[in-house]
Amino acid sequence: MRSAVRIVEVSPRDGLQSEALQVDTKVKLELIQRLVAAGLRDIEVTAFVNPERVPQMADAEQLCEQLCEQLDVTEDVQFSAL
Repeated sequence: MRSAVRIVEVSPRDGLQSEALQVDTKVKLELIQRLVAAGLRDIEVTAFVNPERVPQMADAEQLCEQLCEQLDVTEDVQFSAL
C-alpha cells in the first residue's frame, strides 16, 4: 500500500470568491502563475456557478481559456474547477 498526501491549492477559487471588489482576470492568472512557480501542482482555479450568487466567478470560462493559452506549464500540473 502506498501512502501519499495530495495537496490541492484552492485560493484562486475559495480565497477570492468572498472578496467584495471584483478581481480582474489578469490578476487571477498572475496568482495562478505564481502558485505554479512556487511548485504547486494541483490548483482549483475557479467555479462554474451562477454569477449572481458568486460574482467573483463570473469570468470562469474566460479564465480557463486564458489559462490554457497563456500559461506555459508542464504536464505534472493539474487545474480543476468546482
